[in-house]
This record gives sequence, C-alpha cells and structure tokens, in this order.
Amino acid sequence: MERLRALGISGAFVSVTTLFFAWGFIASNNDPLIVAMRAAFHLNYTEALAIQLVSFLAYGLVSLPAASLGNRIGPVSTLMIALGTMMAGCLAVRFSLGFQSFAAILAALFVLATGITTLQVSANPLAAALGPVRTSHFRLNFAQTFNSLGVVIGVNFGASVMLGAKVIAAGQGQVYGADQRVEVLHSVGHAFTVMAAMLAVLIAFLWSQRRRIVAASMVAEPGQQATMLDALKSRWAIFGAVAIGLYVGAEVSIGSIMINFLHQDSVLALPLLKGGRYLANVYWGGALIGRFIGSVLLTRVRAARLLCLCAVAAASLCAIALADVGPLSGYAALAVGLFNSIMFPTIFTLTLERSRASQSATSGLLCLAIAGGALLPFLVGRIADTANLAVAFVVPVGAYLFIVCFAVQAATRSPRGGLAAAV
Repeated sequence: MERLRALGISGAFVSVTTLFFAWGFIASNNDPLIVAMRAAFHLNYTEALAIQLVSFLAYGLVSLPAASLGNRIGPVSTLMIALGTMMAGCLAVRFSLGFQSFAAILAALFVLATGITTLQVSANPLAAALGPVRTSHFRLNFAQTFNSLGVVIGVNFGASVMLGAKVIAAGQGQVYGADQRVEVLHSVGHAFTVMAAMLAVLIAFLWSQRRRIVAASMVAEPGQQATMLDALKSRWAIFGAVAIGLYVGAEVSIGSIMINFLHQDSVLALPLLKGGRYLANVYWGGALIGRFIGSVLLTRVRAARLLCLCAVAAASLCAIALADVGPLSGYAALAVGLFNSIMFPTIFTLTLERSRASQSATSGLLCLAIAGGALLPFLVGRIADTANLAVAFVVPVGAYLFIVCFAVQAATRSPRGGLAAAV
C-alpha cells in the first residue's frame, strides 16, 4: 500500500483510469469500422481512411477550445461534458446508418470524435498530475495501459460484431447489393448502441466520484490560467507536439491497414475476421503488454532512453514490413504494437516537463497536434491505392525516426524547474 501511495496511485487516479479504458474501447472500433464501410460502400483505401481523418479533424478543431473549457469549469465538469458528447455521437452514428450515406456516418463520427478529444485533453494531464512529479511517467503509462486494454477488448468486440459472417464472406473487393449493405449497417448500429449504453454507465460512475477527483485535481495544478497560445512560445511544447502528431498518425495508419495487409495472399492470407482478431490481440495486445512492462521499466530506466529504443525498434519493424518479404512482413507489422506501447504517454510527459507553458496549455497544444497526424493516414491510403500496402509502411518509418530525434534531444535536456533526472 505504501508503495502505491509513493507512486501516486490514489482513489481519484483509479477513477480517472476508467476513462482511459472507455476512450480506448470506443476509438479502436474505427479499425473494424473501416473494413465494414469499405465493403458496404465499395470504398478504396483513401476513401475508407476518411473515418480516421474525421477523428484527426476533431483534434484540430476541438483541442484548444476543450483546454480553455477545462481552465474555466475544471476537469471533472469537462470530463462529464466529454462523456455526454461521446454518448450522443454513438447514438448519432446509430441514427445516421438509416440514411445509408457514408457522408452522414462521417458527420456522426465527428460528434463522437469531439467527445473523445475533449476527454483526452482533460484526462491526460490530470492522470500525470495526480501524484508526485517524479512518478508522472509511471502514472500516465499505467493509465494508458488501461487505454490499451480498452483497445484490445474494443477491437475484438468491433471485429466480432461488425466483421461477422456477412462481411467475412465478402472477402476483398466483393461488391455488395442493397440487402447485404443493410445487414452490414445493422451490425454496425448494434455495436454503437452497446457503446452508448456503456458510456451511460460510465457517466453515472464518474458523477459518483466527482468530489474525490475535484479534491485531488485542486492540488494537481493550482492557479495556472495561461492561454493555449502560451504553449506556442515554448520550443519544447512545439517539438513534443510534432512528435506526438507523428506518433499517433503512424499508430493509427498501421492499425487502419493491418486487417487488409494480413488478408493479402503474399503476407498471411488471413480471413478478415481472423485478421481483426490478430489486430486486436497481437498488435493492440502487444501495446497492452508493453505498457505493463514499460510502467515497470520507467521506474528504473530514463524515459527518454526507453523512448529512443522503442522508436528505433518500431522503425526497424516497419522497414521489414516495407520490404514485403512474405509472412515475416506480417509478423513484423504486428510486432510494432509492442514498441508503440510507451510512446504516447512518454512523449506527453517529457513535453510537459520541459515546456515553459502551463500543463493545460501544453496539453491542449499536444492534443491539437494530433490533428497534424491526419496527413499520415492520407499518405498511407494514397500509397496503398497507387502502389501497395507494403510500400505504405514507408510513412510510419519516417515518423518513428523523427521520434528517435525527439528522444535523443530530450535525453540531453533537463526538465524545467530542475527536477530530478527521472528522464
């Protein structure tokens, strides 16, 4: 118990980790949704990846307003608004399916992404701050472990519901008739109805825990009312923003094409549903395992050093996938998830420690920067359509190499305020 207190594991922190699970579970359903929409509406890769672009658009438009809202009304009220918006988004997706219009579905997904963005802007710095500064890397990685758990369960759930017999029987390139499209959209609607119900339960839980979290958050970052634009004056805030945008873009791009990549005869020739399970249990499951391991390692190894090693490994594995060497490329692509594990929370906390702006301002800029990662799925989709899925891995290779540079620079710079060398 004393060890947990030393690491900053409090009741408020445990409550906040449930939010990480929820947004991981819901956001991860984009991966099987891409496959289902591609089959239902006969989309190419670039068109189908518009589902991810909508999420990135929300980060670009909502991050700064969400951070400003958090400054005005506090983290708990902001989190409640975020969860309510997410539930409304899930119900909007369910309603939009009746129009059988991909554009209407994208509009509903934007509402959902708005809620996820608001949740992430508030929850990340809150989890990092709910305890001693020296263990902030551990806490945010530990909280992100539950995000990964949500992703693993979410992708399994989405693949089972959305990629059932009707979709898997279609295979790649099958043209659906009107009746088959209705069946696929019905399965998608069922998935989003379940997610809306889950969010309703979570809203009730967070409301019951609001006083505990408010009391803890009042200690976390008192009196900092700087505007979001202050983060643009910090070189490290900008450096970290670019790194985190590239990381998210790479991670999302790989996950978005993984099922179809593994489906190819030249790779593993997996059926779509089985490919979805490999995506959930190996790629995202690797991230889950990696975050457990990383949380422990970060109590012993400098964060910047561990980030550098993981980024080098991820770039190398993507290069193997790029080489298109048969099944080995498939296994290499799946293994990237293990090394993705600590990247987001570690980049986030390294940047918070070095930025001269407030935590809320820096967090807003970091989440805003995620929108810049939208360029990566777009490039991956274009390359996949004009060349092939293997060549598209050149995009994440470049992203991971930039993160290597960020980690090397972070290792040579001390945190602001002369904090102990926890990095």
